[in-house]
Amino acid sequence: MPIPEFIRDLRAHIGHAPLWLSGVSAVVTNADDEILLTRRADTGQWAVVSGILEPGEEPAPAALREIAEETGIHAEIIRLTSVDVTGPIVYPNGDQTQYLDVCFLARHLDGQAIVADDENTAVGWFSPDALPADLADTSRLRIAKALRAEPEAWFRPA
Repeated sequence: MPIPEFIRDLRAHIGHAPLWLSGVSAVVTNADDEILLTRRADTGQWAVVSGILEPGEEPAPAALREIAEETGIHAEIIRLTSVDVTGPIVYPNGDQTQYLDVCFLARHLDGQAIVADDENTAVGWFSPDALPADLADTSRLRIAKALRAEPEAWFRPA
């Protein structure tokens, strides 16, 4: 899985110590109301498209960039659906991270979904009532929030 250069530079100074990062994710739907999922190379689980924000990058364009980079399709952002904090994550190489994730609902515009990078091993469209059993818990939560008929507040009350 490619690590952005700015994170490689940080890791050179902090090693595997916990790193707080900003990320984006997208629940992408098509004309049949199916959801686009990717099978992650690092965990083997199905997940919504997600990635790390580059320094200074706006979240919505970053989500569209990640969709194109990972699946080869073009989409449009419909709305912001949630802002969440992930639990701590330890990657196979020992790097520790935690993310502030900004999630969007997006709609497929054009293009055939393909594995377009080395972060994923498969892509597919799934009916919301037939999601894969090995869907990442964070993706299951993001999908539930994105598909709510009446969006709730994007934060947890104090």
